Formats: sequence, structure tokens, C-alpha cells
Amino acid sequence: MIPRECKRLAEVDFPIAEVSRHAVGEDRSRKGHPHTLHLWWARRPLASSRAVLMALLLPDPCDRHCPPAFRKEARRILLGMGGRPSGWTTELGTDEGLRRIILKFIADFANWDHSANRQWTETAKALVRVAHGDEAPLVVDPFAGGGSIPLEALRLGCETFASDLNPVACLILKVMLEDIPRLGRGVAEDLRRAGESVEQKAREELADLYPPESNGATPLAYLWARTVRCESPNCGAEIPLTQSFWLCNKPKRKRALRLSVERSAGAPPRVAFEVFEPETAGDVHPGTVSYAKATCPCCRAVMPKERVRSQLAAARGGGDTVFDEEGNRIGGARMLAVVTFRPNERGWRHYRLPTDADYAPVRRAQAELTRILDEWEAGGRRGLRPVPDEPTPAGGGSGAGRAFSVQRYGILQWGDLFTARQKAMLVTRLISVVDSERGVVARLLALAMGKLLRHSNVLAKWHRGSETVAGAFGMQTLPMSWDYPEMYPLVSFAGGLADVTDKAAEASLSLAAVRGQGQAENVDAAIHSLPDETCALWFTDPPYYDAIPYSDLSDFFLVWLKRTQPGDPLLLARISHTSRLAGKLTDPCRVGANIGPDIGPS
Repeated sequence: MIPRECKRLAEVDFPIAEVSRHAVGEDRSRKGHPHTLHLWWARRPLASSRAVLMALLLPDPCDRHCPPAFRKEARRILLGMGGRPSGWTTELGTDEGLRRIILKFIADFANWDHSANRQWTETAKALVRVAHGDEAPLVVDPFAGGGSIPLEALRLGCETFASDLNPVACLILKVMLEDIPRLGRGVAEDLRRAGESVEQKAREELADLYPPESNGATPLAYLWARTVRCESPNCGAEIPLTQSFWLCNKPKRKRALRLSVERSAGAPPRVAFEVFEPETAGDVHPGTVSYAKATCPCCRAVMPKERVRSQLAAARGGGDTVFDEEGNRIGGARMLAVVTFRPNERGWRHYRLPTDADYAPVRRAQAELTRILDEWEAGGRRGLRPVPDEPTPAGGGSGAGRAFSVQRYGILQWGDLFTARQKAMLVTRLISVVDSERGVVARLLALAMGKLLRHSNVLAKWHRGSETVAGAFGMQTLPMSWDYPEMYPLVSFAGGLADVTDKAAEASLSLAAVRGQGQAENVDAAIHSLPDETCALWFTDPPYYDAIPYSDLSDFFLVWLKRTQPGDPLLLARISHTSRLAGKLTDPCRVGANIGPDIGPS
């Protein structure tokens, strides 16, 4: 064991430049990365967590209090490592050389490619074991969040205890540290089989909401714009709110919408569109909205942001279309274009203008959703409402106020962030199919659905370069989005059902390779459940005041997780009054303050 007075390597030196380089490059190593299992904000890189943890666990060989047995065994372990650089043998002869080699090992082990290499991981575990004896050191992270620190503790052969107040974080931690390590690599295959089953059932269930094209093409996305009415005298035109009329802007492939104004006696002017191939950027009409101020394409009048917000607030954000009794669109969101894909034309997207037939499934979805909610109301209103009705965070000067602007536009409930078709798809199709699974696979499917949610909401964006849907949370905020894509849930690119289950399966394989099993709990860091003097290392990266409103952001997922996993105690757990008070005083840690009586502080 290491004497208390002995310095650790982290106190002497640390290869910060090398570790930083690997930490930055880690974002480009996405396949199988544990962070792809589910989104968490401000996650610590695995590279730096692994390197700092190891430097804290190992003694400095040059310190006079360092046990001689550690120096001897560390030399033996490093000399026996396969593929070591030839210069190691000479340098290991001195204590200073041993220090340099261990620090070099720590720097190189930060490389993502080495993290799953058996020679590197076994060498790291052996060094930790020599430093701490046969009893593995216990590493505790009381603000575990996305789980980088406890996961790397397992990789180094430590025991680990992770806790967090946030139920979404706890679910991620339970899956990463307990469920997958317990079941091993087989869980990935189970998840893939379940994902294929869900996709097959969903394909049948979603046919009426997302009908195939008559020419055999597959719909990829429907591009929408919220609308407001021009308030200029003698105008009254409907203004489609969009920051850009580009559909595709690649060097050798350009598509955009051309605007024209149609005028008829006794009626407001109307904006019409056609898809065309612009030769220069000047051929494309500028967007109609900037800093919440809307410019009417018909009369060029500028509507102030207060009026734009007022009109959208009256329409609960304006993300849904308004129909008359005959099924004709009379207001609300307007479909600008439909993006399709033909299987025999690899990679090509096609754009066409919408027709009445494209609006018909939207109206059916609205009617179906109304029926479901009416039945729930008539049935005595037991349990959670099928569509999330928990309130979105209010704006203001706090972290939540900086991260959220949607309440200004009438998006007052989490359900308002989804179109009627998206809500019908989730409530009546996917949630019931996912809920048919049980155990760890059901938890993994529920987490994988988080990525589908990110891409299937009215704050997503159409990426005009890659011609794909860019999900919400491009930053640690949920800002307003004027135009948005409504993605077909079974697309093959990022965010589609097949993609999200495949990413979760790859992450499961990576996590299963770590080996070892940790423990995760939903507890308050200020009132910890561990007895004193039980851990070898208390290692955490605590939240920074209210820079990131973790609780408010994670409620985006929690409201759906509670409905997808209705029996999961983690998602419905009540915490003590003291913990609730602590959460209320430390904003980033508080649990679901907007979630209502099931979870929120009293």
C-alpha cells in the first residue's frame, strides 16, 4: 500500500500536452465510444479522466516514501509489456527514468486506440494493483453525470461508486457500470435483435403516418416553416419564417426555393415556391427572419419581434398545421418541401413541393392524437398523460433562462416541442413497441430512443451541406428554431431507428470490454450513503454553478423515459426533503425541478 505521505505522480508532473491532444481527438473516434450511448452535457473526455485517475493512483518512484516493492514490480511489469519502445529498458534502470516511463505510459494510454488494447489495459491494471495491493481501490465520484470517471476507474481495475441526483444521469450510469458489465458482450446482440424487431414492427405501424412515394421513393424529411401574418395595412400575407431558402448547398450540387408573390382581388397576397438550381448565392432569396424580426416577402414590412412572439405564443409555438373542417390548411406551420430518396440512386436526395396528399397524414395524426387524449381524460386521468404535459423551464437570467427561449413563443409544455405526427408516432407506435421488451434491453432501447427524440422535434435543423437532419442540442441549449425538418423515423442516416440501435449496440460492446462492475445510485453528494474512510480516491468534476442547467436540459428526455419505462424506479424515485433542498440551492444538480410531483422539489 502507498503511505499517506508519499507523493502521487499527479503531484509531481503530468503529461498535459499529450493527454490534451488525445482528449481533443477522442471526439473523432465515434464508433463504439461509450458517450454515444446517450447524450450528456459537458461530459469529461475519457482520455483525460483515465490519465488523471492513473496519475492519482500511482506513487512517485522518486519520492523517498515510495515503497521499494512498487519500484521493483513496476519495472518488471513495464519490461514485460509487449510492443514497448526499445528505449524503455535503459531508462527503467533509475528512479527518474521509471518516473518518466510511467508518465509516458499514462500519456500514451490516453489514446482511444489503446484504451481497448488488452496489453495496455492489463499493464495499467497491474501497475494499480502493485500500488494498492490485492484489494482494489475504491474510486468515488459523487457528481458522476455521464460516467467518464467511474468508467475509467473500472478500466483500471478499481472498484467504483458513482452517484448523481439527476435520474437521467443515474439511468445512464446504471446501464454503463452495472447492466452491461454484468451481461457482457451478449447484450449487444440482444439489443440488435430487439432493434430489428422494433424497426420491423414500426415500419408496419408508421406506414399511414409516413406513406411511401408513388414512384417508389422513400420520404426522408418534410421541411416545415412556422408562419405569422403580416400586420402591415393592406397586406395580411402569411410569412413563412425561415433563415434560409437553401435546400442543399454543396459545391457541385445546389437546390433552393424560388419565391414568387401571387395576388388576387379581395384576398391577401400569397407566397408561392418552386424548387430550382441556383447558379450563384445571389439567386436565392434571403431568409425572412433574423433576431426574431420577420420581413414580409410581399410588402417588405418588418414585423417587430414582440409581434412575432405574440402570434406564435397564441399558436403554442406554431409547430402544427391548422386545418378547417374540410381538411384544408388555413394556417400554422407550412410545409416548404419534401425530401425523398430513391434506393437505386445511392446518396442522392430529391426535393419536391408538397401537395395536399402530404398534409393528409398530418391531419390524420392530429385526429388520432385528439382521440387518444380524449380517451385518457374520459378514463379518469390515471397515471402519466400520454403526451408530456410537464412545463418547460421558464426563461430569465439563470442558466435555464440562457439555455431556453422557447417559452417566449408559447412552448409551455414539453409536448409542444413535437409535431402532432411526431407525438402520434411516439405515443401510439414506438413507445408501445419498445415497452414490449423487458430488462436491460428495454433500458438500452429507451436510451437509444433519446437520439431519435433529438432528431424528431420542432427544434431540429436541416443540414444543407450533408442533407441530413441535425438534432437538437447542437449546443447546451434549446433555442427557438424557425424552420425545421420532420424526419422519417426509419431513415438510414443519423437519428433513424436503425442508426440509434446500432450506435447503442456498438457502445455496449465497448463497455463490455472494460470488464469489472461498478455501483451507481441516485443520492445527494452532500448527504452521501458511504461510510467515512471507505474510499481510496474521491475523484470528481463537480458542476460549475449554473453554467449548464443539467436538470432542465435532461427533462427533455426524462418526460419520455418515464413513459417508455414506466416501472423503472430510477425514473420515479422520490428523494429526501434534505436532498430536494440541496438540489434547489445548487441549480445544476437539482432533479427535474420542472417535472412535477413525481420528481420535482416540493
